[in-house]
Amino acid sequence: MIIEREYLTRVKRKSFLLTTILVPIVIIAFYAIIIAVSISGDSKQQKIAVIDNADLFDGNIDPGKDKTTYTFIKNETESSFKEKYTKEGYTIFLYIPAFTDSQPGPMKVHSQSSVNLFVKTALEKKINAAIERKRLIAADIDPDIYQKIRSDIRIENIIDAGGKEKKGNAGITYIVSFAGGILIYMILLIYGTMVMRGVMEEKTNRIAEVVVSSVKPFQLMLGKIIGIGAVGLTQFAIWIVLMGALQLLLPLIFPQVMRQLSDPGVAGAMAEQAGGGKVAAFMEGIRSLPVGLIIFCFLFYFIGGYLLYAALFAAIGSVVSEDQQEAQQLVFPVMMPLILGFVIMTKAVNDPDGSMAVFGSLFPLTSPIVMMGRITYGVPWWQLILSMTLLILTFLFFTWLTAKIYRTGILLYGKKVSWKEIWKWVVRRG
Repeated sequence: MIIEREYLTRVKRKSFLLTTILVPIVIIAFYAIIIAVSISGDSKQQKIAVIDNADLFDGNIDPGKDKTTYTFIKNETESSFKEKYTKEGYTIFLYIPAFTDSQPGPMKVHSQSSVNLFVKTALEKKINAAIERKRLIAADIDPDIYQKIRSDIRIENIIDAGGKEKKGNAGITYIVSFAGGILIYMILLIYGTMVMRGVMEEKTNRIAEVVVSSVKPFQLMLGKIIGIGAVGLTQFAIWIVLMGALQLLLPLIFPQVMRQLSDPGVAGAMAEQAGGGKVAAFMEGIRSLPVGLIIFCFLFYFIGGYLLYAALFAAIGSVVSEDQQEAQQLVFPVMMPLILGFVIMTKAVNDPDGSMAVFGSLFPLTSPIVMMGRITYGVPWWQLILSMTLLILTFLFFTWLTAKIYRTGILLYGKKVSWKEIWKWVVRRG
């Protein structure tokens, strides 16, 4: 009955329904907007005036695929032309002073406001390429031959597992590891705090006094923890279903965008702009991961970590009355392992087999976060089993420990409790 009450009262709230429904819609909407922006291109044409006193570009700059036009200005100086380039319809004025190939001079870009990063990067890339070409010619090296002998090798990661070869992707592995760890961290923090506030609310409203006359304090605490945990699982299940459904409905919601994506010319341009097979590489990287194991571990560490920390947060909520500052002081020791787990996780995604990462993935108070940062890199089975076993045993121990605090604290009013007194409740028998 307690589980049902905790679950239904939260699931029926308008805030729960709005959050559960709006989050996947917002994610898909951003996804669709990104696609639309990617294929639409830049409608504004940049007009750049160039004074090239070094004759760096020989009077010609290849604009590439953008809509920028470059016009070389003659018989002008920097000081004379910067006063009138906007009147002549130019948005940017690039000044290149005369210099030797070995010692380039200070180059300036004049504009009415800050030049955006993409324009600045594009200009720097073109200037560096032109300087490099001039230096090659000065050294009597054919630039075309130099381009042919340049090496740009990329190592391909082949994963040998189960007698089959899979292509790995370090970037995808890193993203999935980091996302899994930070998601567990946020879940433990948000839902653990929700348990604490629920206990504080019932204690303040004197509801707990009535409830504990019918059930044991341990049953009340566990019912609240399980009920709120079920709310979290329900929310995640709805998000997965809604996001999958919205993915299928995306062609109906944005038909024009999907028609553009289905156009071979547009698709080819996007693929070329993205670097040629990044989408295919992304999907290959996802397939190389142990997706089934990742999902199983995520659910296990979500449930195990939540039950462990929810018991601690429930115990804190039971000893706090209405003083929020007191609650913050008591929450701090519980927050420290969570923060430590997050810090270790950020190191584990870069060094998954390091001693700190292994310790963090085995230590029960940090393992839910750190193990998600290691699982994509392949964790030995004995470490995974040991980590799960320790988490279960620690959850049982903390549930027993916090229940002793909860049964006394839930009926205590008008008194600020010290850590010394809480320790007496723990060691007291009977």
